Amino acid sequence: MNIATSAPGLPNLTVDLLKNRGVLVDNLLADLWNQIGMKHKLRRLGFAKRSGMSADQVVYCLMMWVWLSVDSVGMFARNSLQAFASGRKDALYAALNNEKWNWRKLHLAVARSAISKAGLKERTAAFVLDDTVVKRFGKKMPGISCHFDHTDGRFVMGQQVLTLGISGGEGFVPVDSELYTSNSQAQGRHEAPKDGRSVVARRFDKAKGQAKPEMAADMIRRAVRAGILAAYLIADSWFGTKAMISAAEENDLVPVLRMKKNKMKYRLRELQPDGTFVYYDLSADELFQRRVRKQWQQMGGGSLQRWQAKHIDVTLNLAAKKDDKEEWVKVRLLFVRGVDLDTEQTGKHVWALFLTTDLSLDAQRMLEIYSMRWAIEVYFKEAKQHLGLLKEQSNHYATYLASIHLTAIRFCMLVIAKADQPGRVADIRSSLCANLTNIDYAARLWGSFRAVISGALDEMQDELGDLTGKVMDKIDGSIQRLFVNILQIDAKTLAFEDIVSIT
Repeated sequence: MNIATSAPGLPNLTVDLLKNRGVLVDNLLADLWNQIGMKHKLRRLGFAKRSGMSADQVVYCLMMWVWLSVDSVGMFARNSLQAFASGRKDALYAALNNEKWNWRKLHLAVARSAISKAGLKERTAAFVLDDTVVKRFGKKMPGISCHFDHTDGRFVMGQQVLTLGISGGEGFVPVDSELYTSNSQAQGRHEAPKDGRSVVARRFDKAKGQAKPEMAADMIRRAVRAGILAAYLIADSWFGTKAMISAAEENDLVPVLRMKKNKMKYRLRELQPDGTFVYYDLSADELFQRRVRKQWQQMGGGSLQRWQAKHIDVTLNLAAKKDDKEEWVKVRLLFVRGVDLDTEQTGKHVWALFLTTDLSLDAQRMLEIYSMRWAIEVYFKEAKQHLGLLKEQSNHYATYLASIHLTAIRFCMLVIAKADQPGRVADIRSSLCANLTNIDYAARLWGSFRAVISGALDEMQDELGDLTGKVMDKIDGSIQRLFVNILQIDAKTLAFEDIVSIT
């Protein structure tokens, strides 16, 4: 779940490209349109119209409108549409409401191009799962339901967007998106679909009938079938379930998941004095009391040197029900103490739990991999503020599906632009590598950076005097706060997570 986190100075993933004075958005989009063969992709995927504006013209305009400082498709049609195509507002809304166009397939095709351009490497990349809530109101809006919004800390009416992305040191690319409808106050369709076998009709039924872990597993399978591969699967505690571990195993992924402190039982093997082994089935809290409490270990150097953690190797039965065939898998549980950002000290009573099936991963490497999840948080922020996520004004479910994929396609095209134009936009590729998708690399380099900074301050000892140590402490504190926010292991977030787990 997308949780609000206050971390100053977080770099954008793509929107800085749009703010560069040397880049004209229409020229940029037109160049990218031709470069990735969008017209051919649309034709091959069945995007066609019988009359009026061609399908590629319509999709081009739907891609463009959010960057022209207008509030809606209607305003774009009124003020700017004639500059790009000879059509009217009705043509745009007819395309958005088309129940046969498969926006997901177009999204996957463009995502593959973006992944290739960004140079994401399968052996180090990770699939990242997360969801975000967009508040929506209206009694005639199908698929609206009640969701818990962690930004406000309360239940709100709206739409929940589940997204699968791929993240690595080279960048972040959204791969697939889905709308999830909860069972609480869900609003149905106010008119029957024109064709119950259409793409939109089938996806509406799945949005109501599938649980989020099922949706997520389907998204991973689709990505793998499309040739999009990664080494890891990362998700927060809302996806820390047996179903997600099974999905990772099924697709040859190493899960690095944040786990809930619920009643799920892990099997612990303990050696007895007489040389025999005894097995205990324990929950996370029971494991904490038995093997972690008062046995914390200091983590390694670098940015994580102040943190305390403890890992335990156990086994977990992935069978969903008691009567199902047992399916035991070895897992490593990592307990990490929360950090109080006010005192910069580890919390006494709050801790986070992480899980992986790769028993060779140590504590620092697990957290470095998990930190790549932060890129999807930044993506959601950009999607809502700059890329038009669910901003189309319509009461048609087809429009909502089109919107979540058009938003992702816009992002993918900006990723391609940043990778393709190093001469036009300052530090495009290096800044892409400096964003928070690469935070694991930054963690490893921080020790070297710190030594350089410390050496420079030592040379200024005469001028700075006692301030030298204070400056270094301040820098260390800022880096510590950044990583705590990225991993969401601050004491307040962990305490809130415990409350939500109980409720």
